[in-house]
Amino acid sequence: MKNQMSRGEFIRLSSLTLAGALVSDIVFANDMLSDNSKVKEDTELMKKLILNNDAKVKSILNKPPFDSAIKLSSFRGVASSITIMTASMSNSDSEYYKSKILAEKLNEAIDFLLKEQYRDGTLDAGGNRQSPPDTAFILEYICPAAAILKNNKQADLVQLKDKLKKFILNAGEAMVTGGVHTPNHRWVICAALANINSLFPDIRYVQRIDEWLAEGIYMNQDGHYAERSGIYSAVIDKALITMSRLLNRPELLEIVNKNLTTYFYYTEPNGDLVTVDSKRQDQFMDLKVTNFYLQYRYMAILTKNPMFAHMANLIENLPAFATDILSGSLAFFMENEELRKKITVDTTVVNDFEKFFAISNLARIRRGKTSVTLFGGNDKPVMIVSGRSSNPNFLMYRKGDAILKYMRLSTSFFRMGYFSSDGIVREGNKYILKETKEADYYQPLAEEFRKADGDYKLSESPDGRFWNKMDFDSRIKSNVKTQTTVIEIAEDNGTLSLDFKVDGPPNVEVTIEMCFKEGSNITGATLDEKKNYFLKSGQGVLFVGSDSIQFGPGKCEHLNIENLDSEEYTYHQGSLRTNGEHVYITGFTPFHHKMVIS
Repeated sequence: MKNQMSRGEFIRLSSLTLAGALVSDIVFANDMLSDNSKVKEDTELMKKLILNNDAKVKSILNKPPFDSAIKLSSFRGVASSITIMTASMSNSDSEYYKSKILAEKLNEAIDFLLKEQYRDGTLDAGGNRQSPPDTAFILEYICPAAAILKNNKQADLVQLKDKLKKFILNAGEAMVTGGVHTPNHRWVICAALANINSLFPDIRYVQRIDEWLAEGIYMNQDGHYAERSGIYSAVIDKALITMSRLLNRPELLEIVNKNLTTYFYYTEPNGDLVTVDSKRQDQFMDLKVTNFYLQYRYMAILTKNPMFAHMANLIENLPAFATDILSGSLAFFMENEELRKKITVDTTVVNDFEKFFAISNLARIRRGKTSVTLFGGNDKPVMIVSGRSSNPNFLMYRKGDAILKYMRLSTSFFRMGYFSSDGIVREGNKYILKETKEADYYQPLAEEFRKADGDYKLSESPDGRFWNKMDFDSRIKSNVKTQTTVIEIAEDNGTLSLDFKVDGPPNVEVTIEMCFKEGSNITGATLDEKKNYFLKSGQGVLFVGSDSIQFGPGKCEHLNIENLDSEEYTYHQGSLRTNGEHVYITGFTPFHHKMVIS
């Protein structure tokens, strides 16, 4: 079967009780055997964690108490507050050490969760009612808090510990029996079970983990999980690390190693993540790499991999590090002593590369300050739904702070929307993207398919453009029209040469759309009354501080930039247009245009 696991493409973990690691990479295997027992604690980082955690505690204490008349749609904030308050109350270097006020607040918070917990051990989360996987996400916070309190001997915490135990064991029943929605949910539930088992051992927890793991953990040759998502890759990596260390299953870390290596190449110098190829909601989101911090740090300490050390260091120097990590991670460092150790390996890596991810049909190129992303790997047919890749951005380009957020191409060919390449072919320094669209007309029904009342089956047209009561399957197609678009992109030391060709019926509008980061200064293009730029000829230049991107020459044969998205969006007044400075190059078929971006 197409998606069954093979050793060549991804790892099948069906014998997960083995004592040794199933590690094929010799370097990784040697790193795993490294002796970290003598590594000193990173005292400076711990000081920052305690300081920022205490500041977060102060903000929690300043919040008004829970309003019983208001129903929450998510309980992660409550669970996170429990973890944060527990860490400060249990850390001797915190100003809240052994705080009576925090003990009271913690009791209030766990009482609230117990009140909202259903008999089956679950909680609601937004539209997910009595959700086992969303309850597992809550346990990511609650179990570390319980683990920390296990060693806290305060007499006034006995009742709190009992309440936490009750909540966790109730949730454990849901984890043993509950189902999931998405691929990552399986491993989040397994991590929750591993956490519960470490606190309150029960063979049923491990048996359920093995039941899920027996399905195998999908990882392709690009180092991606099934959802190909930055959000959920970080989630899965964290879950596998938890299972590995709490169940003594180091073989799980080989998968984490491969995924974290992939996300090294997916990270921009400013910490932005490439998300264009995701199959989940983040394919249209701006993400930072901070969600991977604990994973990179843990693996850097454990394996002494310079790449992972580099990534941990990069994240520690991002502006978002304080708010995303320092303000809420103390508990995880207290619960996992490995994280507290210093990273002793050199963080210097070669950060100049060209990497082609053939399965994802995504290329990443880094040349000094220049960063390029090419993408042609949408799931076909393109459908707008969670779990499928549908992003029309085929090119992203950066030079320092000057950012081309994306380039797209659309035509008025039967209003079928944006170009979406059927993969990428790589030839030397050239990447070739190609798509053929087809639109049909339909002949009268043959006599044997006719109905006197005209009440035919409501069905989708073969070209996927619309639905009607026309019984399309019984009709002969005619007057078939096809349009083929080919985009060739050659790279030379960060400079891109692009060659666009669109062939098919004549006089079809073609629109090349470039969206630059909002607030950028653009010269050489004409601004219209709707704040859209048209590059009519010559070169355009984008300036942000001392950084710039030059693009052109331009071409302008029409000014119609409406309905670029396809009727799948516009029928409901939807649009994929984003914030930013939009520049357009336009023409008609047969269309041939060459340009350079540098």
